Amino acid sequence: MRRSLVCFIILCLPVVNAAADKRPMEVKDLFGFQRVADPQISPDGKRAVYQITTVDLAGNKTSTNLWVAATDRSSAPRRLTTSTKSDRHPRWSPDGSKILFESNRSGEMQLWVIDVGGGEARQLTTLSTGASNAIWSPDGKSIAFVSAIFPEFSDKPFAESDKLNKQKLDEAEKGAVKAKVFTRLFFRHWDEYVEDKRQHLFVMPSDGGEPRDVTPGDRDAYPTSTTFSVGDDFTFSPDGSHLVFTAVPAEAEAWSTNHDLCRVAIDNRSAEWETLTKDNPAADASPRFSPDGKRLAWRAQKKAGYEADKWDILVVDCRLDGALAGKPRNITGGLDRSVDEFAWAGNAEIAYAADNSGKKTLILTPVSGEGKDYAALPLDGASSSISVAADGRTYAFTNARLDRPAEVFVGTRGTGLPIDVSHANDALLGELDRPRPESVEVDVDGGKMQMWVLKPPGFDPAKKWPVAYLVHGGPQGAWEDGWSYRWNPELWAAQGYIVALPNPRGSTGFGQKFVDEISGDWGGKCYRDLMAGVDYLEKLSYVDKDRIAAAGASFGGYMMDWFAVNTGRFKTLISHCSVWNFESMWGTTDELWFDEYEHGGLPWEKPGSYAEFSPHKKAANLGKFKTPMLVIQNDLDFRCPIGQGHELFTALQRERVPSRFVNFPDEGHWVLRPKNSEFWHKEVFAWLKKYCPPGGK
Repeated sequence: MRRSLVCFIILCLPVVNAAADKRPMEVKDLFGFQRVADPQISPDGKRAVYQITTVDLAGNKTSTNLWVAATDRSSAPRRLTTSTKSDRHPRWSPDGSKILFESNRSGEMQLWVIDVGGGEARQLTTLSTGASNAIWSPDGKSIAFVSAIFPEFSDKPFAESDKLNKQKLDEAEKGAVKAKVFTRLFFRHWDEYVEDKRQHLFVMPSDGGEPRDVTPGDRDAYPTSTTFSVGDDFTFSPDGSHLVFTAVPAEAEAWSTNHDLCRVAIDNRSAEWETLTKDNPAADASPRFSPDGKRLAWRAQKKAGYEADKWDILVVDCRLDGALAGKPRNITGGLDRSVDEFAWAGNAEIAYAADNSGKKTLILTPVSGEGKDYAALPLDGASSSISVAADGRTYAFTNARLDRPAEVFVGTRGTGLPIDVSHANDALLGELDRPRPESVEVDVDGGKMQMWVLKPPGFDPAKKWPVAYLVHGGPQGAWEDGWSYRWNPELWAAQGYIVALPNPRGSTGFGQKFVDEISGDWGGKCYRDLMAGVDYLEKLSYVDKDRIAAAGASFGGYMMDWFAVNTGRFKTLISHCSVWNFESMWGTTDELWFDEYEHGGLPWEKPGSYAEFSPHKKAANLGKFKTPMLVIQNDLDFRCPIGQGHELFTALQRERVPSRFVNFPDEGHWVLRPKNSEFWHKEVFAWLKKYCPPGGK
């Protein structure tokens, strides 16, 4: 039975109407916003700490600092650190007097601590391999953190192992030979070479002292893929004697999703770890103990090898040392939505975020049920990063919308409306004309497709307007009513385009069946859904059907390539970090489980599956449709490797299709460096303007 969430939280967000004196958003504005993230509520619920990243476009760099805000807004937010580097991942001490964080202000990322009242931060670690993602033990006497080390030294005393790690790093950096040697897969990931390092967990006294590697051996004790991470991926047991953590598969890690929860004592020296979830062949992750220490909750999937399977929350009784004392129960099985980040809200309920019909919603569910009795947060936008105080009543979270970047909101259950406590971007937002999107439903085979339609500033319905049709990545992802600093629909609309954001088959937040229907069928139902979206737009009286362009990244880039060989209805296509050739993609990408699940096996086992929807097999059609195409592919993109862009651009040029290839040798799957991002936007908008002119006519 569903129930109202008013008793838990109500959010009142101001609706800002466009005013005559406001201006459309410009590319430079994207770098003027303060990027708010990772709010953490204090144990007593009276304060929230969070991080704000500021972009220095001229200097081509960013800096991140910590801020503290009173949850009752009795005082203005206060800047806690003043680094020109990156201070991030703040975590309160159990007594609320200190904040632990990580920073590269001294070079490598290391751990620091600062009194909440201010003053100078104190450095806690000096590991040659750096330290990050730190948490406190329940009694505040110990700290656990992550460091990527060379496993062959991990069984040695810390001083010796750290020295050997440093020697090996120095040799690689300063040596004349730059050869890299690999003995297993996952030697590179996303945008960096992992080589033979492993992410291990260390424990140290909170007042300083020598760290201990408590997960020695040749295995990662922390997820190597963000697919399996939604925040802190390890925790102290309630009595502080053990760590429970998300470990990567012991074998076949590049093609298996069998992440497990493991448990070790904080003085462990063995490479053998106790596995708590050995009966589940799929992923288990994100352990969280209840405030009273009587239960353990975590996220779990059921289908082995399928990274987009529904995530549920399992709860089990446990002992104070973290040992399980019962059989796990699925408390979210009754709701057809996948669980993202979550937190205990007292001892009897859990709050979690979930993609939900084009939004990201916070949901409250009791641990005694199966997910059928829940309360969904009735608000627009994307809410995430939920943090709850020790009493389970006061909470903090971020909320963003398509027309507004994330801010920190806090509230107390049962006492009124939550409030924005960060207000980091009020001044700049007040200058800009930021239209709100409209959510529409498109008839597709087998049901409906949700789509956002965002009209440009100064929109006149009496005129005909061009369309920028943006396809999201994933493919198991979604366009949500949220903000992005990479693909920002408000910025695209401000160029003079109607921006359409469809959520076709494979999109998350519309039920697991809708998600599953993309697997093995990338160019099938999803493609037809997207064509139905274009049909819908062409029928609108204010749409110029002769000026429709499409763009996308990752899976969205793949779909641009598929459009290029299947239809000539777009004036131009923009393909960022795409998949052009499924056959060569398998042998060069990093996470093999993804391709192997999507195609039902290995390329030599399922050659027809890899060929059926691979755009390169229909390359001759590039010359048939001759749709001008901008191709962007980056050297450090190990997810959709550079060769995909090389092959696509070569085929376009060979078929004499107007095309342009933009390559960033220092970027990965995303373009993150400020100057590179600025250049990316100028290239994209110039190409769009050339082949699909903006503005109403």
